[in-house]
Amino acid sequence: MTPLAERIRPRTLDDLAGQQHLTGKGSILRKAIENGKIPSMILWGPPGTGKTTIANIIANTLLAPFYTLSAISSGVKEVREVIAEAQTKTNSILFIDEIHRFNKGQQDALLGAVEKGVVTLIGATTENPSFEVNSALLSRSQVYVLKALEATDLVQLLETAIAKDELLKQKNIELKETTALLNISGGDARKLLNLFELVTDSITPENGKVIVTDQKVMEIAQKKIALYDKSGEQHYDIISAFIKSIRGSDPNAYQEPW
Repeated sequence: MTPLAERIRPRTLDDLAGQQHLTGKGSILRKAIENGKIPSMILWGPPGTGKTTIANIIANTLLAPFYTLSAISSGVKEVREVIAEAQTKTNSILFIDEIHRFNKGQQDALLGAVEKGVVTLIGATTENPSFEVNSALLSRSQVYVLKALEATDLVQLLETAIAKDELLKQKNIELKETTALLNISGGDARKLLNLFELVTDSITPENGKVIVTDQKVMEIAQKKIALYDKSGEQHYDIISAFIKSIRGSDPNAYQEPW
């Protein structure tokens, strides 16, 4: 089944959570998209802040040929294949996720196509591009910084999911508390939505309602997520969320040890 984060991925700039400094009315990037003249760009920000979504929205808005590569699994061969195909079309966009993982040679393979306008490059990175992207490629691109999502953005995202996703609507969900969800996800919208789906799938309905509380989230996160967490990072996130909840001033914060 398609994950919740994919099912409700925003299709327009108006649906995007946060990033109003980039995509709000009158912002530089929004004007460029509306004018149909976007530069090659590097989108730099934490995980789950909308980098891939913005790239998809740009391609959909401009009705442009859209190619996607992951720097984790692609190399010079794949880059050259995309460039060769893009040369037969106009206004092609090449999105490279985690572009900081490309080495110098792989990044150099992009230079000619970007310089000649064969492709408009959109690179996504969680690392400072000043250190991770070649200066030659960087000089041909605009760098846009995405900010971590605010708690209000994340809660709105959950409410939107409950209201719009067909599968969630069938569950009659009551979102009673959000502290644990927000703390465990750490501002990552994709992680938040996928955790929320796991939680709502796991809660036993009460009087026909799936009631989401901090206690239930913590219990489910401990039992379910830890089973698949080989690195231990998620376990640390859960412990951290628990500590934040019991120390926080939020009267709805989770107060009981599991």
